[in-house]
Amino acid sequence: MRVQSSLSHQMLKWSTFFIGLLIMSLGLVLIIKADLGASPWDVLHIGLYKQIGLTIGTWSIIVGFFILFLSSFLLKRLPQIGAFLNMISVGIFIDMFMMVPFLVTPETFIGKLMMMLLGLIINGYGMGIYISAKVGAGPRDSLMLALTEISKWKVQYIRSGMEIIVLTIGWLLGGPVFVGTLVYCIGIGYIAGFALPQCQKLYDGLKHKLDRTPVIEVNHFSN
Repeated sequence: MRVQSSLSHQMLKWSTFFIGLLIMSLGLVLIIKADLGASPWDVLHIGLYKQIGLTIGTWSIIVGFFILFLSSFLLKRLPQIGAFLNMISVGIFIDMFMMVPFLVTPETFIGKLMMMLLGLIINGYGMGIYISAKVGAGPRDSLMLALTEISKWKVQYIRSGMEIIVLTIGWLLGGPVFVGTLVYCIGIGYIAGFALPQCQKLYDGLKHKLDRTPVIEVNHFSN
């Protein structure tokens, strides 16, 4: 009975994790497709894609790998398995959604704005869903936590500094910086603030239901 309960919890945890990453990646692609500017990290990924080639998702994985290596070096310990899965999955999901034929840039500014805002909301809730599984922080969050632990500075200062540096490099490489970039930087924190507790409450509720689900045991008797 305990084995079955543990297995159910593992299935819930990992399915929540990957569904959250899938939803989060869709939000990122909608923001990119809206063509009003991307998130700071995607500005960097798109800039690298424009200058060197490969795909946006591939650069997301490559940059993520470098960041994980750096955070591991700074903390002198290996990251959680969730960080590796986050890095690889998000890159694959981004490229997958970028190839969806009906996800195209709207012709009007209002259409672009609506797509960008929808992407922002979807991205925030996808983030909340995958974080609620508590599998491990993604590469960029791992670096943020590593720098915070070493410098003893406040998280918001470290995060803001990282975003500014990444955005500047991405812009110099030709990445898309526009009004959507500013909206993302300002809005994602507020949306995540709403999404995280809601998603955590939903996940905890599902986990509690699994704990209360009766296990039916079938005994087989031979005559």
